[in-house]
Amino acid sequence: MRAEKVLITGSGGQLGTALRKALINLYGREAVIATDLVPRTDEIGHIQLLDATNESKLGKMVGEHAITQIYHLAAILSANGETYPIQTWDINLKSWLNVLEVARKYLVKKVFFPSSIAVFGESANKVETAQTEYLDPLTVYGISKSAGEQWGNYYFSKYGVDVRSLRYPGVIGHESLPGGGTTDYAVEIYHRAIRNERFTCYLCEDTALPMIFMADAVRATLELMTAPKEKIRTRTSYNINGLSFSPKEIVASIRKWYPDFQVDYQPDFRQQIAENWPLSINDNQAQKDWKWSPHYQLDDISNEMITELLKKQKLPKKV
Repeated sequence: MRAEKVLITGSGGQLGTALRKALINLYGREAVIATDLVPRTDEIGHIQLLDATNESKLGKMVGEHAITQIYHLAAILSANGETYPIQTWDINLKSWLNVLEVARKYLVKKVFFPSSIAVFGESANKVETAQTEYLDPLTVYGISKSAGEQWGNYYFSKYGVDVRSLRYPGVIGHESLPGGGTTDYAVEIYHRAIRNERFTCYLCEDTALPMIFMADAVRATLELMTAPKEKIRTRTSYNINGLSFSPKEIVASIRKWYPDFQVDYQPDFRQQIAENWPLSINDNQAQKDWKWSPHYQLDDISNEMITELLKKQKLPKKV
């Protein structure tokens, strides 16, 4: 058997930064090839230049490094996607089809595709949204993820490419700044709180959305990718649940550390996006197939976010 060699596209983003570190811990630094549109070096290691929309360059890298797994994270996210809809569709789908074709040609063992709760639209039940709900997304990002799920299922069914996928809720993490998603407020708010700055939220205070802490999101990804092949019964994408909360609830949690933290609410176009997404997620299929279960609740997230951001910015520890 080939030794595991992992390629990550879009590794400089919020999820990519955390997942890159976890994969290095799992397989070793030399086994992980991290790529992005901008080459750079950070505390985790070196990120190489790769445009995933260029199939020949992607294939060359996979072949030269004898890649066995691809984690395809490169994408334009939901809020930015509504500003650049045609570019979002072109980049998100073209890069994913390139990954699938390269995986087929080079016999890559496993491929990971990050989907999103953005695949759900007006037709889906908003409470405990099920794995099998009808998908009619109302954002270009959601449309691209819905189509991406079907392409993954197609390549598994027709060519045997071992594609695995998760529908992430909003992801909260301290590893890097957010990258243009509708749920980014739940990351930005902690950066403002630790600096004792007033925060302006672009969602209404009672708009609840499904969320997940980065550590849980990364753990879910690795548990899915290391599960035996016969356990993976969903080849579009698995629902995963962390917890659901509103801006008002996250503010209440933060005020346990910063009682004077002030927030204004000025809803913008992202409010309409959020209103078409689920309030909560049913992830029974992931629980059944590969024993998924989240660990972090809201106050756990607040404690971790505040503690880690204070360390990074060298600010006094909040008791």
